[in-house]
Amino acid sequence: MPVIDRIKDFQNDLVAIRRDIHAHPEIGFEETRTSAIVADLLETWGITVHRGVGGTGVVGELRGNHNSNKRIGLRADMDALPILETTGLPYASTVPGKMH
Repeated sequence: MPVIDRIKDFQNDLVAIRRDIHAHPEIGFEETRTSAIVADLLETWGITVHRGVGGTGVVGELRGNHNSNKRIGLRADMDALPILETTGLPYASTVPGKMH
């Protein structure tokens, strides 16, 4: 089954994870909780993880079934900004003055 077809199997879990991270924002280089969540999830999915990259960064390493020097890099920000959230959403920031 193509990976794209399996994404729906994880949709509810991924939304819950995103909302949890959104509700607990951490400013740049303070993302200890967020990076632990990301690293732990990657490890449960069988992905090799390198923690503490640049301080709080996480690298997940996926390897194919054949020897190749080709690589694909994906990057995502985890840090919040110093902004007061006033959305009123159920998953709004619980940390005053910080939001995603």
